[in-house]
Amino acid sequence: MSEHLTLDDVTVSRGAGPVISDVSLSVRPGEITALVGPNGAGKTSLIESISGVIAHSGGQIRIGDEPIGKLSRVARARRGIVHIEQGRAVFPSLTVRENLSLTARSDAEARAALEHFPELEKRWDAPTALLSGGEQQMVVLARAFAARPRFLLIDEMSLGLAPVVFTRLLPIVSTLAESGVGVLLVEQFTNLALGLAGDALVVAGGRVTYQGSAQRLREDPAILHEAYLGRAA
Repeated sequence: MSEHLTLDDVTVSRGAGPVISDVSLSVRPGEITALVGPNGAGKTSLIESISGVIAHSGGQIRIGDEPIGKLSRVARARRGIVHIEQGRAVFPSLTVRENLSLTARSDAEARAALEHFPELEKRWDAPTALLSGGEQQMVVLARAFAARPRFLLIDEMSLGLAPVVFTRLLPIVSTLAESGVGVLLVEQFTNLALGLAGDALVVAGGRVTYQGSAQRLREDPAILHEAYLGRAA
């Protein structure tokens, strides 16, 4: 049986108190789970606690039976957790090739990651600072491909992008999942995220207000509205 990325009653605190409390979820290989909710609900804090950017203050994070909550960010990455953070996390002075070489084990592997991004082929030796926002986000996704993740955490991939550009990138996320990667997707374009995902969680006011089928949320806006208002659905 494939190992899941699992959170059991995880709480994350910043400063004086918790920003999100008692979250339990399971990210399964080959599937996409959407994590949505209003701004300030604690989504980014939760995803950062999974990758090791910040520590969680309660509960347990594990892959299969192995607790990983006390491991360093590097150690979690070695276990296959790749985190695409908010914004376009490229190294602007490096070329596309050099950016991909940070995770690819060979030049051939880096080029193979471009299979889904033909636009980047002609930009191979260009500094990423010269690329458009959409192209820079393609570099970020290609770098994730090259890293061969087991679990991919995506935080607001659409940030700063035109909706038409973001829509172009969504099938790439599905392709990653189809290859066996478990994806946890935090996204402000709720309906687009729910259209990709099988499962969904809504967080509001620092707690989970809905957990279940993404399709149910997509088809019944009243449930989504109540969950965003912080009322358990």
